[in-house]
Amino acid sequence: MNPESAVAELAEPYLRGLLTSAGLDVEYVRGEGNTLYRLDAKGQEIPVLDYAGGYGSLIFGHNNPEIVARARELLDGSVPVHAQFSSHPYANRLAAELNRIIHRELGVDEPYYATFANSGAEAIEAAVKHAELDRVLRLSETLEELAAGTERARAAVGDGSATVPDAVYAHLATERPAGDPLAPVIDEINRRNGERAAKAPVFLALEGGFHGKLMGSVQLTHNEAYRAPFAALGVRAKFVPRGRPEALDEVLAQERGVLLGLAVEDGEVRVEERAHPVFCAFLLEPIQGEGGIQPLSDGDARIIQEFADATDCPLILDEIQTGLGRTGTLLASSQMGLRGDYYTLAKSLGGGLAKASVMLVRQTRYRAQFELVHSSTFAKDAFSCHLALKVLEMLERDGGQAYRQATERGTALQATLEKLRTAFPDVVKEVRGRGLMLGFEFQDQSEAEHPAIREAAGGGLFGYVIAGHLLNRHSIRTFPTASAVNTLRFEPSVLLTDEEIGRLEEALTEVCVILREQAGERLVLSSS
Repeated sequence: MNPESAVAELAEPYLRGLLTSAGLDVEYVRGEGNTLYRLDAKGQEIPVLDYAGGYGSLIFGHNNPEIVARARELLDGSVPVHAQFSSHPYANRLAAELNRIIHRELGVDEPYYATFANSGAEAIEAAVKHAELDRVLRLSETLEELAAGTERARAAVGDGSATVPDAVYAHLATERPAGDPLAPVIDEINRRNGERAAKAPVFLALEGGFHGKLMGSVQLTHNEAYRAPFAALGVRAKFVPRGRPEALDEVLAQERGVLLGLAVEDGEVRVEERAHPVFCAFLLEPIQGEGGIQPLSDGDARIIQEFADATDCPLILDEIQTGLGRTGTLLASSQMGLRGDYYTLAKSLGGGLAKASVMLVRQTRYRAQFELVHSSTFAKDAFSCHLALKVLEMLERDGGQAYRQATERGTALQATLEKLRTAFPDVVKEVRGRGLMLGFEFQDQSEAEHPAIREAAGGGLFGYVIAGHLLNRHSIRTFPTASAVNTLRFEPSVLLTDEEIGRLEEALTEVCVILREQAGERLVLSSS
């Protein structure tokens, strides 16, 4: 008897139940390349072709021998994992190497400073916190400059070198007083500036985007099911639709405002206006992962970049799933002409072994104070940094051979998926993505003839049912995207072979036939 079978399920039992219902509650005992291994009833290994790829965390596959060898070398050498508040030259080398590659891809030389973390959501939280610190400091600096100008204007009026024209009172809807001519003006300026400065920051994000499930990042994630239970705890975001450029103009019209001060020009006091830095940041994924593998169009990318530049709204480019070579470059956004003020990287950064992430902020936004108000016990450790350096070395080797592999293997996989879409247009709606980050969307089955198919679609479980069938019938592992469950995701490593692509084609062909023929009784959701 398996001793674990007698233990009550205490590790997320509800989730375990959902996995069981879809036939996905499988224990894997070993991983290698694009393959995970499970055990059959006799204890024999069954290989499972893994197209989920750790949700994009395995650019070089499970337990890559070169990365494992480096990990063993580090552990055998007793590398200190906990050496906080000391010199970390390996972290600096990692930051420098990331900068070198980013500079090449963007054609810039401005440094990006690194803050390390342990997960993608933490990197997003660090970026958002830094962006808000920068916004608050910019706001404070602007208010101080305006206050200093106002004091100079008061002094000029006091010594008679400047007068106050009626236009100043008209601008602020105040009356000229009998006494101090600037008293009501300054009171009104202070009132308006106080109200404006107290306004909560505005975060922008794209509809369909996913940026994590921590207290702050979940409010920047579009899926309302994730956000709503915690709405009272975190930041608020305005979600911008893709493909509607006027939406950003509408947001700007709603949120723009000015801060006021006084200045003296040609012996007269005038009202000075400065833009209020209300926008904290604009978060976006170059390719939305959980939103259904939705690439940002070049047109939308251009509009967003222009908006960010014009409004001084920092861009946080979430490259957690798209980065580290998955689309053929370190940064998927560099292919779209985007330049971020912030970048977040994670997943494959740890080589499939370490839990590592990084937030990068460009020098012109960087605030040194952030290093004293944000920290992490496990971040920036020698083990994860050295493994991340190994990942970058492998990506860059042989003139970027791994990038070319990602592009070529992705093209081959996408061609196969497109062939299925062409053969089954009544079943397959669309194939999307770039490189080794592809989505395969099925047509809506909520009105399917077969009750099992119809009920799965109506209950939001269609993609999980198909994933369970692929696993238990064909020993192929993948999942739907979290916020678009009719879309299966395919994120294998650069080691993907033609034979592995062929296996997927055979399996998906069988699934498409089942759906075309409405033969729901042929769906297999259990290995028993």
